[in-house]
Amino acid sequence: MPDTVLPQQIDLPIIDSPQAWYGPEQQTASDWQYTLTAPEIAEIEGALTQVGAVDILDIDAAAFPLPNLTPRLGKIRQQVLHGRGFFLLRGLPIERYSVAEAARIFWGIGAHWGEPVSQNGKGHVLGHVKDLGLDYADPQARGYQTSARLPYHTDSSDIVCLLCLKKSRSGGLSSLVATTTVFNEMVRRRPDLAAVLMQPLYRTRWGEVPEGRKPYYGTPPFSLVDGRVICTYVRSAVRKAQLMDAVPRITPEQEEAMDLFDALANDPALHLDMTFEPGDIQLACNHSVAHSRTAYEDFAEPEKRRHLLRLWLACDDGPALPAAFTGEHQGQTQSGRPDGIKVPGVPLVAPLEAE
Repeated sequence: MPDTVLPQQIDLPIIDSPQAWYGPEQQTASDWQYTLTAPEIAEIEGALTQVGAVDILDIDAAAFPLPNLTPRLGKIRQQVLHGRGFFLLRGLPIERYSVAEAARIFWGIGAHWGEPVSQNGKGHVLGHVKDLGLDYADPQARGYQTSARLPYHTDSSDIVCLLCLKKSRSGGLSSLVATTTVFNEMVRRRPDLAAVLMQPLYRTRWGEVPEGRKPYYGTPPFSLVDGRVICTYVRSAVRKAQLMDAVPRITPEQEEAMDLFDALANDPALHLDMTFEPGDIQLACNHSVAHSRTAYEDFAEPEKRRHLLRLWLACDDGPALPAAFTGEHQGQTQSGRPDGIKVPGVPLVAPLEAE
């Protein structure tokens, strides 16, 4: 392990960029959300009619034409990738659609933002965020399959995109934090710990191991690339990797650094809470925003239970990334972007029910 870096040795910059925002100031802003108009909804439904029963994997932006809405979707994409890093598109009348229809709409809109990549070892390019009764303490359980609180974390794609089909009876609130702001506050308060998070932390692959890779990997939570902070952070994956004998032990300095990251992310002075209603589509750039969810209680009736659809999108015009992101961390798409989770012999599928 590298030697501990003393505070007096640290000279890290404060990054002034659109990604360095504070939650309370965003609460009064309105340019990170937009409500679809009736003509725009009609255009979406026209595209849905046009694709008919085409296999969802065969639907691209050309097959789901949105000529009037496309310019706005392009501006949203740029704001998410190169601006503040998140957006909320509201007003889709989700009650009109079956799950299959909602999935095609979500996929078709998403195709205008990026290329869907696999989210797990089953090859799911359309994900279902739903409590399957799994135990989050299980080293191979993913948090989205439980009702547990999810600490602030990032996913393995350029953009994570969620469509709310149904919300829970209580809880399950969505929260975002700017990881550039977390970095800046760490530099101001404890530059030595910011430097610790610029060194690799080892994470489990949750049993979803790509060809030729180990069941764990190391990557720095913070990297500076072209004057921008690039972040990847999943503390639960770090903690569960400690169950593997081959993984280096977490040092006290690393533990303290992660404690500070989590404390800052959970500080109401930094993060942004938002309501997430049926028909809302939330986008976040994984490289500059970490997301969280509170624990929730669901309805007893299966047909009423909380259910979100999810896309992980690769974007060919996303921010420059450290080489490790498409090296040690994961593979890459044809355009050179992070390609999610690929396991040998597993084809891409878009299930219409949670598995």
